[in-house]
Amino acid sequence: MGETNKFSPIFLEYLNNAEKLRPFFSRCPELENFGAQIEEKQFSAEKRQILRDSLLAQYEGIEISAELQNNIGSLLDPNTYTVTTGHQLNIFTGPLYFILKIITAIKVCEDLKQRYPERNFVPVYWAATEDHDFEEINHFNLFGTKYTWNTDQKGPVGRFDTASIQGLIDSLPEKPELFVKAYSESKTLASAVRKYINGLFGASGLVMIDGDRPELKALFSHVVKSDLQEHKANDSVNEYSQKLESLGYKAQVFPRKINFFYMEDGLRERIIPEEDGTYSVLNTELKFEKEELLDLVDSHPERFSPNVALRPLYEETILPNLTYIGGPGELAYWLQLKGVFETYGERFPILFPRAFAMVISKANLKKMEKAEISVAELFLPENELKELLTKRHGDADYEISTELAELAQVFEKIKAKAGEVDKSLTGFVGAEQAKALKSAKNIEKRLRKAEEQKAERAIAQAKAVTDKLFPNGGLQERHDNFLNFQLNNPDFIGQLTQAINAFDFRFNILTEEQTKKEAKATVC
Repeated sequence: MGETNKFSPIFLEYLNNAEKLRPFFSRCPELENFGAQIEEKQFSAEKRQILRDSLLAQYEGIEISAELQNNIGSLLDPNTYTVTTGHQLNIFTGPLYFILKIITAIKVCEDLKQRYPERNFVPVYWAATEDHDFEEINHFNLFGTKYTWNTDQKGPVGRFDTASIQGLIDSLPEKPELFVKAYSESKTLASAVRKYINGLFGASGLVMIDGDRPELKALFSHVVKSDLQEHKANDSVNEYSQKLESLGYKAQVFPRKINFFYMEDGLRERIIPEEDGTYSVLNTELKFEKEELLDLVDSHPERFSPNVALRPLYEETILPNLTYIGGPGELAYWLQLKGVFETYGERFPILFPRAFAMVISKANLKKMEKAEISVAELFLPENELKELLTKRHGDADYEISTELAELAQVFEKIKAKAGEVDKSLTGFVGAEQAKALKSAKNIEKRLRKAEEQKAERAIAQAKAVTDKLFPNGGLQERHDNFLNFQLNNPDFIGQLTQAINAFDFRFNILTEEQTKKEAKATVC
């Protein structure tokens, strides 16, 4: 992973089980560590009943597979545990890495079942239905074009009406039936996402959970009341953040005194504690007395939405969860939250890195072969790759580092002799030396440019490949939608699932075969 030059130091050090990070997580993401995690995870029969009933209500009216039905039912069993990943409600699934998150959850469950056959493991997608930052989810990239859903709706995105997305669908070059039906037959964005997620992964038993439910929020009301009055999460996160910063890391999460939003249809705004003991809601005229707000927690728990500092605790409170699957940024901020879990007596999950992958098309493979580029070389900085190809495809050795060293030695000898004659001449000789070395380096640049022109075709092919695989300089998986591959290869998700080994934390390179019946993965 480090060789890709695309990941933060804290993420790479977590993967390598750095000793200095040990106080910030519970267990390493290794198969043998899940046994102890299972034994320590406490989840009551009452919570299991509420969770199962809520999920059945959430899936009401949707035809689900036997695998999914069994998984939901198995949550009543004290030997059933969840493996969870979370993501925003990006339209049409957003970037490819969302699909990779879900595949990782499914594969981890398969591996755990093989290792612990007496237990049941359910893959869960936590849908971020309460998020209100619509600009983060309102677009996706397909075949080089960015498609954007424009709407004036505000508040939690899961409650958005999907009627206005039809204009975007009409503009697509191809209209996948699964998504067209999901959006057209749903009243809310959360409902539409559930339908297409069920279509893509329901046969694998993936459960989508929407935490925006009163019966689930009621299980978290004790934390809401505590945070409104005691601000424990703020103190805990700040303490762990300071510890991480003392080790040279940057904080990802910045808590507040109150880490809950007040939420209704069209509204999700911060709750602010006032000096007179009352509470207000930012950007509104809403104001509450203390007892009034605490009573509201009991009567309408769904109106209290946790921010990033407490949402992970909410997830772990309402799920019999063992591990959270996330990307580098997510796992980095989870490392700030262990103290919050200790404060509220909840078991901290194993932090599991999602799978990472790049898909190289047959056309790009051909260009790589012509330019004589290896997969590993694709990840080199642009200037290094250009220099490598210039040397590889040029006819002459343009480097004159040896000659430059020899020239410097000659001038040093001249400088010494000049000093013997007249010490004032050493400065003059030094200046002439600098001029000569500068001229020699300019000659080297001219030689390099001449060789680059010879290697121009290979460099152009390399740039065409890297522009495709690293859009805007970033990873393909963080930009391209999975439909870029699925529309031309209906079994793409199946191939990707087959190729990935969840417990192998290296970067996957997936190459398309000409027949599109098989996919091969290599790792770096």
